[in-house]
Amino acid sequence: MGLAHTYSAVLVGVQAHIIQVQADVGQGLPGLALVGLPDSALNEARDRVRAAVVNSGLKWPDKKVTVSLSPAWLPKRGSGLDVAIAIAILAAHGQLPVAEVSRILALGELGLDGSIRPAAGALATALALRRSASHSPDTIAAGPSDGRTLRAVPGLSVIDVPTLAALVARLTGEQEPDPVGDREMPTLPATLASVDEDTGRDMSEVRGQLEAKRALEIAAAGGHHVALLGRAGVGKTLLAERFPTLLPDLDDERALEVTAIHQLTGRGGNVTDGLLRRPPWFAPHHTASRAAMVGGGSDSKPSIGLVSSAHHGVLFLDEAAEFEPGVLDALREPLESGAVSIARAGFHLSLPAQFQLVIATNPCPCGNALDTHTGAQCRCTPAQRRKYLARLSGPLLDRVDVRVVLRRPSIASLRDDSSPEESAVIATRVALVREAIRHRLADTPWTSMVEVSAKELMQRWPLDVSAANALELACRDDSLRGRDRVIRVSWTIAALADRPSPNTGDVEEAVALRASEDQWVA
Repeated sequence: MGLAHTYSAVLVGVQAHIIQVQADVGQGLPGLALVGLPDSALNEARDRVRAAVVNSGLKWPDKKVTVSLSPAWLPKRGSGLDVAIAIAILAAHGQLPVAEVSRILALGELGLDGSIRPAAGALATALALRRSASHSPDTIAAGPSDGRTLRAVPGLSVIDVPTLAALVARLTGEQEPDPVGDREMPTLPATLASVDEDTGRDMSEVRGQLEAKRALEIAAAGGHHVALLGRAGVGKTLLAERFPTLLPDLDDERALEVTAIHQLTGRGGNVTDGLLRRPPWFAPHHTASRAAMVGGGSDSKPSIGLVSSAHHGVLFLDEAAEFEPGVLDALREPLESGAVSIARAGFHLSLPAQFQLVIATNPCPCGNALDTHTGAQCRCTPAQRRKYLARLSGPLLDRVDVRVVLRRPSIASLRDDSSPEESAVIATRVALVREAIRHRLADTPWTSMVEVSAKELMQRWPLDVSAANALELACRDDSLRGRDRVIRVSWTIAALADRPSPNTGDVEEAVALRASEDQWVA
């Protein structure tokens, strides 16, 4: 009789939860019992694990084996616990040292021949282990493919072995550790391409629209949401598609989070040689459903929405007024809280969704309501225009910091913008501003002004008297949320001008960037 335990992880949404795998080999009829809310795929581990142990030249216990997955209340899905179950049973049977097994977190599905296959969410597991308050386990054991991925997380000891027999040999000391395979990675791997990365696009290709380019620079520097309104062909999509080129690369922690999410959704491509350093960029078609946008799924298979896939990146809604109003209003919660909650009968998930929203829309069904010229007259009635833009609800627009009305550039503006700045030049300024804001917030849990609560914003960073008076005069009819967003944009504008705090001009520019409802229906 014997008792042993090891560790593994299960996924709930995009987050991994560390679980303890206990095995007891005792008296009773031979057989394997799994307890702790295993699903059907995990129940099938009985046959996979037994065949893998026998085919690896190891002895299967001819006694009653009970495996407990703790905590018992957490649903366990998938086949990634196979390796942990196998080594826990072998340790309880006396074929592996109990102390060695108890400090291992094992991941992977077992083939019938004992080969170790990749497990879903390897990076998410590594992040959960890093953030765990407990110092045990201290080593992750996985297959070669997952092992290469796990080395993207610094500070972790990784054992990658191709088979169960090789892992047993390592734990019993029959095989010496691989000095290259087990080393900790002090730095993170090189950059990989981002999802839907657009190559060859540059802001210098956009001539005219100086106000819109200024607005996008402010939005990129401060992490603000943007809405672009203008007639068809005025350059809304052209500008929005070049917005990601103004954003800096993700730092180490954010790159790990983004890569972990995309590994789970299958949208991250090959992540074994590095991390996704560029901010994600998603532009769904206007026929996207609410479940596709914010997530959902059934009790047996939760799904991750685009707002979570765009975490730390950009979600671009082109022709936003063509989206279903219910889909657009579903964005209000993640825009406000940076997360989306999904509740079903069998689960409750809170998925991260800190993204920048970029909206582009025509002013009316025909697209010619603004800036008309001969040959492009608007055919829509005032009622049709109001109904069209009413699909973008007031509460949704209230959460957008920068709202810009684009008009057809004049000959003079094209002449003034004959040598437009390249994206790299603007991105350099954006990176400097973000660094200055991080320095200002160094002693706080926030990294940007958009994350600061309204209460803390007023207490820690109050406006001076003249700027506060200008804000009061300009925003007397705006909502409290709108006033707070004007203040945050003012701080970004001040940082772009290398000023320690906003002045009256910064507040006035921030107010002008938050176009009124009257401008949007003009």
